[in-house]
Amino acid sequence: MSDTIRICLWSGPRNISTATMRSFENRVDCAVWDEPFYGPYLVKTGLDHPGRETILKSVPLDENDIATRCAGDAPDGSSIFFQKHMCQHILGDIPRDWIAACRHIFLIRDPAEVAASFAAATGSVTADDIGQVRQTWLYENISQRTGRAWPVIEGQDVLESPEAMLRALCDEIDIPFDENMLSWPAGKRETDGPWAPWWYKRVEASTGFEKPQPSPHILPDRAKAAVEESRPHYKKLRDRKLKV
Repeated sequence: MSDTIRICLWSGPRNISTATMRSFENRVDCAVWDEPFYGPYLVKTGLDHPGRETILKSVPLDENDIATRCAGDAPDGSSIFFQKHMCQHILGDIPRDWIAACRHIFLIRDPAEVAASFAAATGSVTADDIGQVRQTWLYENISQRTGRAWPVIEGQDVLESPEAMLRALCDEIDIPFDENMLSWPAGKRETDGPWAPWWYKRVEASTGFEKPQPSPHILPDRAKAAVEESRPHYKKLRDRKLKV
C-alpha cells in the first residue's frame, strides 16, 4: 500500500480553488494535479468552453486511466498529492471507487457570486455549470464511501484569515501545517491546466491569499434560476463549514 497522502479539493468555478492549489503546491512535500477530469467532462457534455480544442488536445481523456492515477502516487514522488477537482466534472458515469483512497476538502462560495462571475466570463450560466448541486451530492457520497465527514471551507473565510483557516484545515485532514502555504511566487505554472490563459490571469499575478473584495459582477436576470436551484445546496454545506 502506498504511503502517499492524496488530497482532493472539491470546488465549483469562480472560487479560490486555484489559489488553494498554489498554496498546497508551495509546500515542500506536495505535488498537484489541476482538474484532471476536465477533458472527459468536455467530451461528454459537448460544451464549448473557452479553449476547448486546445484543452482536448492537451489533457488525458480516458476517465478510467485518470481515476487510476488519482488513486496512485504523486507524479514526482512527493508525499502529498493534491488534486483540484471541479464538482461539475464528476458526471454520473465517471468512476468514483478511487475516492476512498483520498482525503477530501469541500470549498464553497455563495452561488449568487459564483453565477455572476461565471456569467460575466461566459455569457450564460446554469446550476450545472456552477456545480453546487453536484457538490452536495459528492459530499454525501464521499462521506458514505469513506465513513467520515470531511471539512467544508468557505473561500471568504480563507481570504479573511489565511493562516488560522489553513492551520485548522491541515489539522482536519491530518497533515502538518507548512508556513509556505501562506505565499507563493507570482507567475504561471507548468502544472496549470491548458485553460489557464482564459481563467488564471488574476491568480498568476497573486503572491498569496488577498483580502476579500466586493464582487465586481452584477447578477444578471438570466442567472437567477441557477442561483435559486443552487442556494439550498450551498446552505446545507455552509452549515457544516469549518470555523476558527
